[in-house]
Amino acid sequence: MEYNFRKATLAEQNQIWDILKGAIKRRKADGSNQWQDGYPNPEVVRNDLEKGVGFVLTEGEAIVGYTAVLINDEPEYARIEGKWLTDSDFVVFHRVAISENHLGKGLAKKILDFIEAYALSNHIYSIKADTNFDNVAMMKTFEKAGYVYCGEVYFRGSPRKAFEKMLTKNA
Repeated sequence: MEYNFRKATLAEQNQIWDILKGAIKRRKADGSNQWQDGYPNPEVVRNDLEKGVGFVLTEGEAIVGYTAVLINDEPEYARIEGKWLTDSDFVVFHRVAISENHLGKGLAKKILDFIEAYALSNHIYSIKADTNFDNVAMMKTFEKAGYVYCGEVYFRGSPRKAFEKMLTKNA
């Protein structure tokens, strides 16, 4: 099956929110406290879409995944308890979620691959991200994708594990 990664549209907000709601329920079922505090929510999704930072992974016409991808835009990362690998421009992504009926296909890793291509197309060679301490699946995805643990950052008062991947210009 062929997958595409593209900017999401406001018209897709409800489909995206449905995918995120499923991911929020899965995090809770896994015993995680990630995304159990009212974030993300429909307003966050609308904000992503209005800013042009919401991206969808599609399989044919179907939206099967979502993430927000930004450039040099995460103020909390300046306050890392630890040290980033680089101090240069970076791409950051948040809110990776896969549709319920497309789990187990490696699509989170596929999204990370598309984010790498997006970074390189913008001549950026660093990708930074974070996840909750109890999100084992995402930490495994980071590890498989070559991300390096750099320390902790805080969001809404909670510590999160911060990761960075350096890209090469020839990748």
